[in-house]
Amino acid sequence: MQREIEQRLQETLDAVHVEVEDESRLHAGHGATGGHYRAVVVSERFAGLSRVAAQRLVYAALGEWMDGPIHAFAVRTFTPEQWRAGSGADPARGR
Repeated sequence: MQREIEQRLQETLDAVHVEVEDESRLHAGHGATGGHYRAVVVSERFAGLSRVAAQRLVYAALGEWMDGPIHAFAVRTFTPEQWRAGSGADPARGR
């Protein structure tokens, strides 16, 4: 599912960098169905949006998966400029 999430976010949001970590193993046994994920998404589509609005775009991109295979999804969103300024990385090259 991790790869499918990455691909959907890249395609839907024209993301230049996506990192998704499956944290489901950390939540085993608490009775939730679906996976737990943490992500970083870098896209020009977030330019001019509030943090909440950018996160809503991500959740909308995941669509029906949020009601099924994804139980929890924590996301940090950046524009390419914010990503470069904060990490010193070129989002087109990964980290």
